[in-house]
Amino acid sequence: MSIEVKNLTKLYGEQKALDNVSFSLAKGEIVGFLGPNGAGKSTMMKILTGYIPPSEGEAYVGELDVQSEGIEVRKKVGYLPEHNPLYLEMYVKEYLLFIAGLYGTDKAQVPIIIEKVGLEPEKHKKLGQLSKGYRQRAGLAAALIHEPEVLILDEPTTGLDVNQLVEIRQLIKEAGKNKTVMLSTHIMQEVEYLCDRVIIINKGKIVADRPIADLQNLKPEAQYRVEFDKTFTKSELRKITGISKIVENGNNRWLLEAKASVDMRAAIFQFAVENQAAVLEMQKQSLSLEDIFKELTN
Repeated sequence: MSIEVKNLTKLYGEQKALDNVSFSLAKGEIVGFLGPNGAGKSTMMKILTGYIPPSEGEAYVGELDVQSEGIEVRKKVGYLPEHNPLYLEMYVKEYLLFIAGLYGTDKAQVPIIIEKVGLEPEKHKKLGQLSKGYRQRAGLAAALIHEPEVLILDEPTTGLDVNQLVEIRQLIKEAGKNKTVMLSTHIMQEVEYLCDRVIIINKGKIVADRPIADLQNLKPEAQYRVEFDKTFTKSELRKITGISKIVENGNNRWLLEAKASVDMRAAIFQFAVENQAAVLEMQKQSLSLEDIFKELTN
């Protein structure tokens, strides 16, 4: 595993920022690490990058202990924190040469990474002269320049315009093919586009950890919006085996609810056929990632 966290707790005084958290991330995964403000996301990222120690438990990056082998861990990790720290008086190229030197990276990588993150037009400017979006690119370039095995990104697309967003998304996607990427963001569409899996944390505890495709299974009921070409009563619709809730929406439109473990669409069509009716429209309602996030963290 590229990242492994075991029973990790972090205390700030008497407050538990993280409470007995465990998870693991494999190479080639892009994992969304989500939670409301104050849930413990940034604390976890700071522990994994060796900025702060845990109070209890263990954390490993590439089998290296983040506490006892912190220097070696930093060599394997590329980190873009939420508040991207830059030396604003330095020029873009100068700054990246400086970062490359800290990592002992071949300075020939600097022009390559500048082109890769789309900084070429701004490379002769001071960091303080850059827009927020380009400063974010500079931070991402600094995180990638030493070809880390693990990439930890805290709100990486903050301040990017639509065109920049597409480019950075693609860059993160590419990175995820041969690295482990841990991504924190409040933009749910970003998570749905980029991530294979989601870990949701609330009040320091993990409340969900599963592939995005499986998140729908967190809700035990599924809903179906159906329109028939003739009028039915609730009593008649209750004859559809498995339907647990029926709501009339008018004009022969209904909201039907059943267990999520069974797909009711065939049964609804069969009911219509047996009653000489046609289904004009039927839609199985899916919870969005935002809906699931609200349910789990509310």
